[in-house]
Amino acid sequence: MPRDFGALTMALVLGMVLTRVLLLKKRGIKSMHFGNLDKKDFLIPPFALFYFYTVFADAFGFPGAIGQQFFYSAIISWAGALFCLIGLSLLLWSLISFGRSFRVGIDIDQPDKLVTTGIFAVSRNPLYVAFLFVLAGQFLIVPAWFFAGYFCGAALLMHRQILREEDYLKKHYGEEYLEYCRRVRRYL
Repeated sequence: MPRDFGALTMALVLGMVLTRVLLLKKRGIKSMHFGNLDKKDFLIPPFALFYFYTVFADAFGFPGAIGQQFFYSAIISWAGALFCLIGLSLLLWSLISFGRSFRVGIDIDQPDKLVTTGIFAVSRNPLYVAFLFVLAGQFLIVPAWFFAGYFCGAALLMHRQILREEDYLKKHYGEEYLEYCRRVRRYL
């Protein structure tokens, strides 16, 4: 059952983000800016798609490449499902708090206002925290090298992206962003 919930989590994550992108597009807001500043970002989607496939393959018995699990514990698997639920909740709260300012990637052409309310009063990067909760949950559901490696790799890539976004936000919003950084932590 936790494996099914893990697969459902991945579908909901993708569904929430794409729904938000499409809703903003209807309002005339281009929110997809992924890879505009750094073309190496286009190396990420194939790895993400493989990850999605592997989660679904494991849940539904498709051919997959997870490998040997470290151990199995129903309690830890359910704890992973709880982590996934926390991640989904944070993601939803983040998307709501973002409002019209939501972007995938850095929008240097039409940035919106700096969001500092809602979940952004607790964390400067709640979307990334949400994704890390989901990835940690997936690892707890299926404790295998594959998911451990993806968690570590994703954490490094997200941290790299956060640093890039922070550089841009410092330049664009100046003292307003620096004051926000003094009040609110980067992660939690």
